[in-house]
Amino acid sequence: MSLVAARLRDLGTENAFKLGADIQKCVDRGMDVIRFNLGAPDFRSAPHINRVAIEELEKGNSGYCDPAGILPFRQAIAAHVSRTRGIDVTPDRVVVTPGAKPPISYTFQTYVDPGDEVVYPSPGFPIYESWVTYQGATPVPLQLSEEAGFAFTADELAAKVSERTKLVVLCSPSNPTGGVLSRKDLEGMAEVIRERCHPDVRVYSDEIYEHILFDGAQHESIASRPGMADRTVIAGGLSKGFAMTGWRLGWAVLPTPAEAALFKQININTVSCVPPFLQEGGRAAYESPETGTVVRNMVDQFERRRNFVVPALNDIEGIRCPTPRGAFYVFPNVAGVCETLGVLEAYDALPGAARARTTPAGMLQMFLLYRYGVATMDRASFGRIGADGQHFLRLSIANSMEDIREGVARIERASRDREGFAAFLVEEGLWA
Repeated sequence: MSLVAARLRDLGTENAFKLGADIQKCVDRGMDVIRFNLGAPDFRSAPHINRVAIEELEKGNSGYCDPAGILPFRQAIAAHVSRTRGIDVTPDRVVVTPGAKPPISYTFQTYVDPGDEVVYPSPGFPIYESWVTYQGATPVPLQLSEEAGFAFTADELAAKVSERTKLVVLCSPSNPTGGVLSRKDLEGMAEVIRERCHPDVRVYSDEIYEHILFDGAQHESIASRPGMADRTVIAGGLSKGFAMTGWRLGWAVLPTPAEAALFKQININTVSCVPPFLQEGGRAAYESPETGTVVRNMVDQFERRRNFVVPALNDIEGIRCPTPRGAFYVFPNVAGVCETLGVLEAYDALPGAARARTTPAGMLQMFLLYRYGVATMDRASFGRIGADGQHFLRLSIANSMEDIREGVARIERASRDREGFAAFLVEEGLWA
C-alpha cells in the first residue's frame, strides 16, 4: 500500500506559480527580480467594482448562497455572453466558479473517461495537458507553429480528431502565444467538429482573454458558429479583462441546463459556493457603464507595451519574436541565444535523468533568473508532450514599462554572456 494515490503522479502543475520558490531564493540573495512569469495584470480592480463588494459585505451578504452562483450574477453573465456571441444564453446554463481554472477540471470530470482522446493546443495553458494525463485520457496535442502565428487550421484539427475524440480544447486569445483564431478559422473548425465528431463530443472554449485584443480585433467564439452552442462549454472570468485575479470569479456556460447542473454538483462537492458579496462585485463589472472605459484604458496600455517589447526583443541577436494579437504575453524564439551561450551543448551533456527535468529553454530561463534577475517561462511549461526541440520563452507584459525596458536590457546583456552561463552551470548545480 502506498501513502499517496498513484493517480497523483499524472497530475501536472502550473510552473508560473512553481517558479516562485526559485524567485524567492534570488530575492533572499538581495536580487531585484523582474517578474515576467505570472499572467497577472499589474492593475487593480476598479473602484466602482470594489465599492459594490464592500457595501454588500457591510450589509452582511457573506453567507452561503446558491452553489451555481447568485441569480443576478448569472443573469449578468448570460446577458454578456448572449450579446457578445450572438447566441441565446439563459442563467440556468451558467455556473459560477472560484476563478476560471475550475471549469477546466469540471469539464474533464464531466465528459472525459480514461482512454478518451482529448485534442488541445500546444503550447497552451498547462492545466489542459495536466488534466488529460490525470484523467487517464489520451493526449492529442495540436502543435502550434511560429510560422502560422501560433494559430491552426481546420485541416490540422481534422487530422487530429478520431472516433475516440471526446473533447476538443480551444483557447483564443491564447496563453502563452497571444495567437488569435479568426472567424474564418473558427468556421472551418466548427465544420470539422459537426461533420467528424459525435454529437456528444464537447468543445471547451477558453475565452478568459476575450477583452484583451489588439489592432482593433474583435473577439470571436466557436459557440457563435451554427450548431456549436449546443456542443460548446464557454469558459471565462474576471481575472484578466477586469484585473480581478484575487477575487477568484470565473464562470462556465454549458450547452444545456442539465449539464450545468452537473457542474453545480461538483461545486457542491468541492467549494460549496463562491462568496455572494464577490459575485455582486462581478455583476457590477458586467453591468456598470464605467467598466468599458476602465477595460479600454488597460488594454491600450498593454498594446503600447507590446508595441515596444516586440521590436526590442527582435533587436537582440538570436531572438525572433512574433507580434501577438491578444492576451498580454510575448513568446519569442530564443534558439539563437541558446546556441550562442552554449546551452544546447550543455543540455546534451547532462545525464539522462537531468535532461528529463529540464529543456534548453528551461536552462536559459534559470540563467536569466539566477544571474540577471529576470523571471520568464520556458516552452515546456505550456505542454511537455511533443515540445522537444522547441526553444521559446514566454514573457508576461503585465508589467510597468520601466520594468519591461529594464528586463529586456538585462536579457540583451545575458544573451552575450557565454562565460557567465558556463559559470552558472558550475556554481548553481541545478541539474547535478
